[in-house]
Amino acid sequence: MGRQKLAVLFGGRSGEHEVSLISATSIIENIDKDKYELYLIGITKEGHWLYYDGDIQKIKTGEWEQESKKVVFPGDPSYKGFFLLEDPQKIYPVDVIFPVMHGPYGEDGTIQGLFELAHIPYVGCDVLSSSTGMDKLMAKAIFASAGLPQGKYIGAYRHEIEKDAEKVVASVEEAFPYPVFVKPANMGSSVGISKAKNREELLKALDIAGQYDEKIIVEEFIDGREIECAVLGNYEPKASVLGEILPSNEFYDYKAKYQDGGRSKLLIPAPISSEKSDEIRELAIRAYKALGCSGLTRVDFFLERNTGKVYLNEVNTMPGFTEISMYPKLWEATGISYPDLIDKLIQLAIERFNKKHNK
Repeated sequence: MGRQKLAVLFGGRSGEHEVSLISATSIIENIDKDKYELYLIGITKEGHWLYYDGDIQKIKTGEWEQESKKVVFPGDPSYKGFFLLEDPQKIYPVDVIFPVMHGPYGEDGTIQGLFELAHIPYVGCDVLSSSTGMDKLMAKAIFASAGLPQGKYIGAYRHEIEKDAEKVVASVEEAFPYPVFVKPANMGSSVGISKAKNREELLKALDIAGQYDEKIIVEEFIDGREIECAVLGNYEPKASVLGEILPSNEFYDYKAKYQDGGRSKLLIPAPISSEKSDEIRELAIRAYKALGCSGLTRVDFFLERNTGKVYLNEVNTMPGFTEISMYPKLWEATGISYPDLIDKLIQLAIERFNKKHNK
């Protein structure tokens, strides 16, 4: 049996474009080349699809764009692959796709819909779980219906803020005290998140979040430890050991994640009791199932310092896969190496596709 043809997609039109480039580079470097034949397809910030077969290190720097060829990836299932614009007669068949893309247009169900149309297996959550997992307000509504513990929150739309910001601020102040966290509803890697300690900071935070999404979420502050759990699987998902984040900044924002030179610390396993660990891992699987996730998801929690109460914060259906990212580190600590984890995710994609289509 020959090598399986795997298309690795990276980049994309989101604020997490650069994170995707780093994640993809790590995956490409660690994948089993004896088992998989790789096609590297990058998507620029403008949305152009390009085929790249050069130096892998140029992906991280962005230089890959200058050395790529335009590619078309049709949704027509008769192709089951892609072709180069310069030679549309030659079809490159694809067995499975690994979309190493974070944020809008990559993690929100849009590109997953294309793969469904093309009838090709792909790594990660399906259209519905990707879209609801990406939209924090929708996800919270689903978690509430499943009886999962969450902090207080309210949602607002950009047009409401532009029309009457003071009214939105008043509704926040009525709901819970300062400080509050303000986030774009559809963004990851802590892009666009602010902590507001007063009315002036809240107005500024709403404006920042509104630059990334028309839908904005404001959450109460929970004085808690940041605990994360990696979930893996399709029909019988498993939860990893837990990790704790000690952020270098006031909270675990984009700078603390990717730009602080490693000053943020990840404690794996998290120093908590086995009983509390079991509780959080069970909640992680419940959240995973509530959204109908498959393949992988990282589930983030707060463990309140004073009470020991657990709050579900959010899920990431395509978490960061860089060398410093929590998801692969958690599975490594649980007993699955980085290369084996990549292979497992690809095989889970094929398994889900075959079961869905009764193969």
